Amino acid sequence: MEKIIWKDSFSVGNVDMDLQHQKLIEMINELIEQKDLSNNGEVVSDVLTKMTDYIKYHFTSEEAYMKKIDFPEIVSHELEHLDFIEKTTNFCLGTLTFDKSVYTELLEFLKEWLLNHILKSDMKYKEFAETL
Repeated sequence: MEKIIWKDSFSVGNVDMDLQHQKLIEMINELIEQKDLSNNGEVVSDVLTKMTDYIKYHFTSEEAYMKKIDFPEIVSHELEHLDFIEKTTNFCLGTLTFDKSVYTELLEFLKEWLLNHILKSDMKYKEFAETL
């Protein structure tokens, strides 16, 4: 699987949010760089723990920012965040059962979700940021 390369088109118009998104991409790339995740359960667990902690920080920051700019779709955005946390938690539990397919599914999910979330959902608040 190819690493995610940050592009200017990923910018949501807020430096803090962009930096947080870049940090999340770095964490996903750290997992992608592992040759065989199924044999590196400790590495996966460590990265997922860090990512889970960081994602909570990011979601809290992003939701506070959306309130500040009066983003009208904040409720649906918060629901997307909750869905991500639930799915990631389920993947974490899957790694505990040593199901080797969970690692590939996890990477695909993280990469796809983050890129779709930034490029679709987060881009919706960009126009509100530009009016500040």
